[in-house]
Amino acid sequence: MDEKTEELRDIFMDVSGEESVTESQVAGHGSLTDTDEATVTQRLGETVARMRERGGFRTDLNDDALVTLVRGFYAGHGDAELADELGVEEPAVVEARLDLHLLRESDHDADFDAAAFRKRVVADDPTDAELAGAFDIGTERATRYRRVVKARAAARRVSYRFTSEFEGTLAEAGLATQLTAAVRETGLDEATEDIDSLDSDADISM
Repeated sequence: MDEKTEELRDIFMDVSGEESVTESQVAGHGSLTDTDEATVTQRLGETVARMRERGGFRTDLNDDALVTLVRGFYAGHGDAELADELGVEEPAVVEARLDLHLLRESDHDADFDAAAFRKRVVADDPTDAELAGAFDIGTERATRYRRVVKARAAARRVSYRFTSEFEGTLAEAGLATQLTAAVRETGLDEATEDIDSLDSDADISM
């Protein structure tokens, strides 16, 4: 506390007769009250629940764990760190993250012809083994990249509604929300222009 702040505090104490300044009066910028914390958790949980109701979730994690994942993702935690926090294996985090339309730039990294891969998925929906053979990659990589393609398409079909809700809730609480917005703004949508046929029936229902 600097000299000016101490002086103002002394004046306040003299005028009010209070012996001390309450904790709420000196709380730092960005801190959350218990009520704010509960509201953030509730709103994130409501978004997660509505996503689950739409169907298509593959994750075994419950809604509380998914809220923790959302908050950790926006706090900048990597998949390995999130796995430690949730007490699960990293692939389980990736599966849940994609269900929640939370994509990282690294999800799109590929040392094979990614555009051709996406077109093949759209054209005839081959098996993972067929994709692996066609692009000379492991079946596990083919499975994961297909999941990324599908998650990206699902997010676009709803115009990133759910990720926008996550970001809006956290932004109102003064918490970090830059990650998925950054992914959307870096031109990665170009990577899925060839799957627009999956997005032609955009869902704008709530």
